[in-house]
Amino acid sequence: MNMNKAGAPLAVVAALAVGLAGGYLLFGGGQPPSDTAAGGDKPADARKPLFYRNAMNPSVTSPVPAKDSMGMDYIPVYADDETAGGPAGTVKIDATTVQNIGVRTARAETGPLSRAVRAVGRVDFDETRLARLHPKIDGWVEKLWADKTGARVKHNDVLLSLYSPQLVASQEEYLLALKNLKILKDSPYEDIRAGAEGLVKSARLRLELLDMPKHQIKELEQTGKIKRNVHIHAPFHGVVIKIGVREGQYVTPKTELYQVADLSKVWVYAEVFEYELPWIKEGDAAQITVEGQPGREFHGHIDYIYPYLDMKTRTAKVRLLFDNADGALLPEMFANVVLRSKRSEPAVLVPAEAVVRSGTRKQIFVVTSPGKFEPREVEVGITSEGKTQILKGISAGEEVVTSAQFLIDSESSLREATAKMMSNVKNDTGPEAAPEGMKMPMESASPTEKSHD
Repeated sequence: MNMNKAGAPLAVVAALAVGLAGGYLLFGGGQPPSDTAAGGDKPADARKPLFYRNAMNPSVTSPVPAKDSMGMDYIPVYADDETAGGPAGTVKIDATTVQNIGVRTARAETGPLSRAVRAVGRVDFDETRLARLHPKIDGWVEKLWADKTGARVKHNDVLLSLYSPQLVASQEEYLLALKNLKILKDSPYEDIRAGAEGLVKSARLRLELLDMPKHQIKELEQTGKIKRNVHIHAPFHGVVIKIGVREGQYVTPKTELYQVADLSKVWVYAEVFEYELPWIKEGDAAQITVEGQPGREFHGHIDYIYPYLDMKTRTAKVRLLFDNADGALLPEMFANVVLRSKRSEPAVLVPAEAVVRSGTRKQIFVVTSPGKFEPREVEVGITSEGKTQILKGISAGEEVVTSAQFLIDSESSLREATAKMMSNVKNDTGPEAAPEGMKMPMESASPTEKSHD
């Protein structure tokens, strides 16, 4: 049992070695060295290798043929092994291999970035359309016309009638002022006439400031009869959402008589996560659905983004505005919210899967000709809806690889490392300048480094 367990790791390593060597041969990295061609006495390749590299570890090389610790031959590297006419790391693959490994491509395009931000919301009253009614005088409620919460009222409907001794006294003062003006309006003394007119104006203003309706003031002027009760009217079309008094109750200016809400427009509060805030702005389109109206979508827009975050949820509150002329949206309903945002500035876009990320480095393989793939280091922006913004490195219209690029990337790294080694060899006196065991960089060089090689 112990021998079997000890042999298992060796079997795994052997299988991995065969797989990597096979992958290298798949992309045409070279054939194991052979002294003669099959069925002949002449050399299979008259070219002289620059050096030999380990099939399992390209960073290990030898100036002469050798075998690795597992008995595999080192692979010869020739001067024309690398793809001509392209930067280091360019990969050339025949059409059959391209089809076998499933290489797919797409065109880089220019267009706006869009995103659908989803959230959960709550319907609420529009605070600018909510009225709280208080009397401006002391008195007693004599009649409630709107006596039920939820009652719909129209603009200027009478909500209640209120008896106030203070208002009765103010009406008496106004009637006296009118009689006084009638007597003194023909006085030869201008000061007397002006004083009588001023007294009428101040008495009428007092009634208006005590919220006596204009129609009752006009009726008082026409009839000369004091009105016992003053009316409180609805300020707009809406719904009574709270009644604070009952008939016979004594009220003061501190007493809230009614709360009336105009539901022709409603607010929806949504919570948006911090990382999605760059995608939304005031004025963006918003869409909601509610359980109470199945199959129906309501369309509005972002009215306001609150300038702070919730400390616990790390979300920002967003206020949405919706028309609600038919009253289908009721306050306190829960809503599924979709915010439709669109970046108007043009951007070069590629499929998100085209970007190969390796640590802090990001690159894309560009098809420069049939079967020829050139690695490009790129600077990426925002990713949304399956598209990634490319800030630098790719132009619109170029064809990029969207699948199997990791296989291409592995071969590209091998070729780039080999190109660096061959450059070092060419700068020295000969193959002997590459001693056995020399280490080569495992990662591809940056575009800046390539320009110096």
